[in-house]
Amino acid sequence: MQGGDFRENSPLDTSNPCQSYPAGVRGAGHWTKLLVPFEAWLQALDRRVLEEISAFDPALAPQLGDTLSSHGKRLRPVVALLSAEATGGIRPAHLDLALIVEMIHLATLVHDDIVDGAVTRRGAPTAFLRWGADVSVLLGDCLFSHALKICADLPREVFRSVAASVCVVCTGEILQLQRRFDLRLGEGEYLRIAQMKTGELFAMPCQLAASLNSSPSGIQEALGEYGRLVGTAFQIYDDCLDLLGSEEETGKTLGTDLGQGRLTLPLLYLLDSPNGGAKECVLSVLGNGSPEKRSELLEFLFSHGALERAGATVQRLLEQSRNTLRCLPEKEAGDRLCHLTYLLEEEFQTLVHRPVRHSFFPRNS
Repeated sequence: MQGGDFRENSPLDTSNPCQSYPAGVRGAGHWTKLLVPFEAWLQALDRRVLEEISAFDPALAPQLGDTLSSHGKRLRPVVALLSAEATGGIRPAHLDLALIVEMIHLATLVHDDIVDGAVTRRGAPTAFLRWGADVSVLLGDCLFSHALKICADLPREVFRSVAASVCVVCTGEILQLQRRFDLRLGEGEYLRIAQMKTGELFAMPCQLAASLNSSPSGIQEALGEYGRLVGTAFQIYDDCLDLLGSEEETGKTLGTDLGQGRLTLPLLYLLDSPNGGAKECVLSVLGNGSPEKRSELLEFLFSHGALERAGATVQRLLEQSRNTLRCLPEKEAGDRLCHLTYLLEEEFQTLVHRPVRHSFFPRNS
C-alpha cells in the first residue's frame, strides 16, 4: 500500500498475528506493560536526550533543559524500538534513531505552540509562553538541526530518509495552514495532510528500524506503512481530544484547532450532515466561538454521529495497520506492534464514550 492510499480492509488472513489477539490485554495500565521489556532502552534514551544539552552553547541550557526534559508518551521512539524488536532485535543504532525522532518531534511541538499560541504543554508553560515566539522558533530550529547532526553517525540512507521526512512533515503543516477555514476541504485531503504532518514521523522510524536490521525491502516498506497508518489514526484521536479533552488531564492547551480555523475530521463529518443547523454551528464556532457555541457544537457532534464516523475511520486505519504485519516471518514478531494499535483504539473509544475524559497514556504528545 502506498502512502495516501486509504483503501478498505482486505480480507482477513488467519496467519496475521493480530487475528487471534488475546482478550483482556487491552485497557488502562497496559501501556506500561507494553513498555516493560524496553525500560532499559527508554531510560537510556532519557539520559541521551539530556546529555545532548551539552552539545549546545551553555547560554541555551535553560531553554533546552525545559524543552528536552519534558516527558510525553514517547510514541515515536517506542514504535522505533518495537519495529527493531520485530525485525531482529534492538541495537545501539536504534537508540540513536529513537533519539533523532524524539528531538524532531519536540522541535515540531515547539513550532506548533507558536502557531497555536498555546501556553501549556505536558503540564508546564510552553517555550512560546516563557520566551516568546522569536526565541522559540529558533529553539525549534536548533533541535531540528541537531537531530540531523546525530544522523551523520548513521548510514547515509538514514540521513536521507530523516531529512526527507522532515520536509514531508513541514509541507503537511504548511498545507494545513493553507486550508484553514476552507469549507472545500474533504476527507481525502484531510487524511493526506494528517499522513504528512503526523503519520510521517511514525512511518520513518518504523521503516528505518527495519533497515538498520538489514530486513528485506518489503518488510521495511510494510513497517513504514504500519507507522503511517498508526500515526494518521493518532492524529484523528488528537483532533478529537482537542474537542473533548480536559486541559487539566491532558496537560496542554486545548481548543486550538477551532481557534485557528482548522477543520478536523469530526467537523468535516458534521459539515457533511444534511442538518443545516449543524453547518451553521460549525461556521459560528470556527475562529472565535463562545463557550456556549462550543457546547452546542459538542451536542451536534454526538447527536449527528460525527464522532462515531471518526471512530470508524480510526478503527479502519488501525485494522489496515495490523494487516501490514502479515509480512513478518514469525507470527509473534508483531505482537507488541499489534498491542499498540489496540491500545490506541481503546483510548479513542474511552475519549468518546466516557463522561469523564481521561487518558491511559502519560501526559501529552
